[in-house]
Amino acid sequence: MRQALVIAKREFSAYFKSPIAYIVVGLFLVFAGFLFFDGFFLRGQATMDAFFGWMPVLFLFFGPGIAMRLLAEERGTGTIEMLLTMPVRDWEVVVGKYLAALGLLTIGIVLTLPFALTVAKLGPLDWGPVIGGYAGSILLGGTYLAIGLLASAFTKNQLVALIIGAVTCLAAFLLGNFVSVAGSTIGPIIEYASPQYHFEKIARGVIELRNVIYYTTTIAVLLLLSVQVLAARKWR
Repeated sequence: MRQALVIAKREFSAYFKSPIAYIVVGLFLVFAGFLFFDGFFLRGQATMDAFFGWMPVLFLFFGPGIAMRLLAEERGTGTIEMLLTMPVRDWEVVVGKYLAALGLLTIGIVLTLPFALTVAKLGPLDWGPVIGGYAGSILLGGTYLAIGLLASAFTKNQLVALIIGAVTCLAAFLLGNFVSVAGSTIGPIIEYASPQYHFEKIARGVIELRNVIYYTTTIAVLLLLSVQVLAARKWR
């Protein structure tokens, strides 16, 4: 795990040594600020529900957008071969890069805390759903990052990785819409497989263990698949 943390530190530093981190976080805050303005000032309600309601939509693009370069860039420039010849395991490379991306996304989410503090100053704010919303945002964003990382493992082209990741995230986002037409047998299975369903549960302020287990298990499976894809392509 030590090597994974070294890679995570290197990747995280690389974000801020280039314009990538500032552009990504800046755009995220611009869109998040617009959603906050629409949800609070225009509606005049002391709640963050509308703000968190739009978070899954933002993550559809920012998750794959952050993750698209993680492996695709390494493969495109040929540096992945040099990295994998070092005394580091495939899973350490994947986990390290994922942790760096998760750190960047978390910074973007944390920087929206002044929005909640503003609402609390201007009206009676229920902090339960706010804490749940932030926890759910990190878990949901982490899931979309893992999808983007898997997409990045399949190609050398970052744009292709972005498109594959965004389309896959969109499919996962829309999964819950088919619950009502899937019947009483398949419906609950689709519902539980929907990341949006679990986010809505957590965002209400009640963080249940099964919702956390869903996200951590899903992320672990996606990272394992990324390791397998990376290993398979290494030996071609």
